This record gives sequence, structure tokens and C-alpha cells, in this order.
Amino acid sequence: MKRYKRILFICAIAAALLLLGWFFLNREYKYFMRSAYPLKYSDIVAKEATKNHLDPAMVYSVIKAESNFDPDAKSRAGAIGLMQLTPDTFDWLQTKLKSDEKYTENNLYSPEINIRYGCKFLSILFNKYSKQATALCAYNAGIGTVNAWLKDPDISKDGVTLDQIPFEETRNYVNIVLKNYENYKKTYQFNDKGESVND
Repeated sequence: MKRYKRILFICAIAAALLLLGWFFLNREYKYFMRSAYPLKYSDIVAKEATKNHLDPAMVYSVIKAESNFDPDAKSRAGAIGLMQLTPDTFDWLQTKLKSDEKYTENNLYSPEINIRYGCKFLSILFNKYSKQATALCAYNAGIGTVNAWLKDPDISKDGVTLDQIPFEETRNYVNIVLKNYENYKKTYQFNDKGESVND
């Protein structure tokens, strides 16, 4: 009987240690994921994602892929800021988002303006293309390029879905954004105001 009680006691200790280990590992994993996939500029993202009917997790995923949250980022192609908008795209978007003020490309370094117009652009693309990956291709490669791909039966059989993405850079970009999106969705929950509800 004593031996049986000793075995039960050892099993209880082992179970408690396993539970404790799981708790600490889970906490460290959450900390790692939140460090790797941060919610920077959360007030602006929440506001603009909600206004444009976008999933905030997607907005964060694009920002992470485009600039890794560096508001001063500038690409070789001249794309600027957090969501890497080109001056030409920015000028075109200003005709869609009426404002009393005419902005210049230097304004793209402002997180508030960059995210406002980047979210507007994403919203236009997600409304134009029914497939998430297609919209992301257009964000990276341009609307004209993607429309040409959709008209090519070797690239798109139905004119809606891209069976392949011809540009390697765009293919890699879409994969990165969608992987980011998957991880943001696993790591955070958002309310209807685009705010994180995680502790």
C-alpha cells in the first residue's frame, strides 16, 4: 500500500512539473511570437483598418513584409515608408481619398499618412480582386501587371485566380505576407474596432 501511495505521489509531482513546464514554455512562445510579430502603430492601424473594412492582422502583415515597421524605409524602386507606397501610387490614391491638403512624397514618411493611404490601397485591391493572393500580387507588382496576368490563359484559366505568379519577387512577397497573416491570426485576436483584445 505504501509503495502504491509513493507511486501516486511521484506521478502527481511529475504531472505538476509537466504542467509547470508547459505553462512556462507556452508563455515564452507567446512572448517570442509577440516580439517577432509586433503591433506597432496600433492606434493608426486600428482606425484605418476599421475605416477601410480590412482585417488588422492583414495590415500588420503587409507592414511587416514591406518595411518591418521602419517608417523611414525606402526601396530601390522609390517606394517609401511603412507600407512602401510609390509617389505615383500615392498621387493616384489622393484622387480617391479627398483631402483639403495636397501631400508630397515626403509625407509618406509619416506613419499616419502612410498607413491611411496604404490601407486605402489595400481596400481598393481587396474589393477589385476576389482572391486574397491576387490582391497582394497587385499591391506588389501593380494593377496593370496583374490584370495582364489574369487575361493570359497560361497564367489564369478562369481570369480570376492566378494559377501561377510569374514574378519570383511577387511570388515570394505573397508567401511572406500570407505567412505573416497566419502568425498574426494565431497570436492575436482583434475586436470590431481593430484593437487587440489579448492581454
